[in-house]
Amino acid sequence: MQSMGEIIQNRSFKAIGGILAIVFILGISIISVIKLSQNKKTADILSSNFIGYDFARAVTGDNSEISMLLKPGTEMHDFEPTPEDIINIKNASLFIYVGGESDEWVNNLLKDNEIPEEKILRLMDLVEVKEEELSEGMEGYEHKHKSEERSEEHKYHHEEGIEYDEHIWTSPVNAIKLVNGIKDKLSMIHPENEDFYTKNAAAYTSHLSNIDQKIRDIVKSSNKKELIFGDRFPFRYLVDEYNLDYYAAFPGCSEQTEASNKTIAFLINKAKSDNIKTILKIELTSDKLAKTIADEADAKVMTLNAAHNISSDDFEKGLTYADIMENNIKVLKEALK
Repeated sequence: MQSMGEIIQNRSFKAIGGILAIVFILGISIISVIKLSQNKKTADILSSNFIGYDFARAVTGDNSEISMLLKPGTEMHDFEPTPEDIINIKNASLFIYVGGESDEWVNNLLKDNEIPEEKILRLMDLVEVKEEELSEGMEGYEHKHKSEERSEEHKYHHEEGIEYDEHIWTSPVNAIKLVNGIKDKLSMIHPENEDFYTKNAAAYTSHLSNIDQKIRDIVKSSNKKELIFGDRFPFRYLVDEYNLDYYAAFPGCSEQTEASNKTIAFLINKAKSDNIKTILKIELTSDKLAKTIADEADAKVMTLNAAHNISSDDFEKGLTYADIMENNIKVLKEALK
């Protein structure tokens, strides 16, 4: 028979054991919660699309956690933020967005939420923007020009009615300004990392300057100075930078996918008369229209990548804007033959 002291001692051991078990279970639970919260950690830098993501990644290297709202392989112009996206924007140390038609939702978000200005970077503020235009033969061209009987006051002073082309990054010269703008903004937020950001930005912009020179050399040595797109046209900043002419089916942010017979006929005739042997399309779109034009004009179809977004596979491989532009150089060389 156990003595009273032994009974008390055994009960004490059991009580301590129970307490230790509870502590152990709580410890595991706490670790699990911590791991879960780490897995769902809000990005230090958040971008609305691939361009801001890639340029911020170039500037910070592995120094920051960077994410983009636009899922790889999806269409930039169709993006709608989720409630979780909005929370992540509020919690990020820096939110980068382009600021054009595709980011119209951001304006509403900033109106409805108190987000400090120092945590926001609008890329269209970093370069000289151009008004969206309709080129000859493009869907809507005739309608626009017939309606241009409006007054000069309306035309030049009704600022709210102007739509600016948001595809500012398609020019490597602009891309350099965007990278440096991101570098400057991050240096304000994290001044202790300024030298690191400056060094990284210099390396990336040096690569972009090299790309710019390659394109200039191609254009200078080419007999043709004209591009034809059987698709949307998001390259206004590129063609203006290098003094190229262009014709296309739709403007850059158009939601149209079916061109009229009149537009198709115009592009076919233009390709034939100007001896254009490469019809261009952009990334992540159907080649149906471009192929129709190419077949009739005895030409081929190639993709000129506007870097709106990249595929899931390319995202996993770490494809960069510079990689995309290096490939675009090859396409431009072929298209300007």
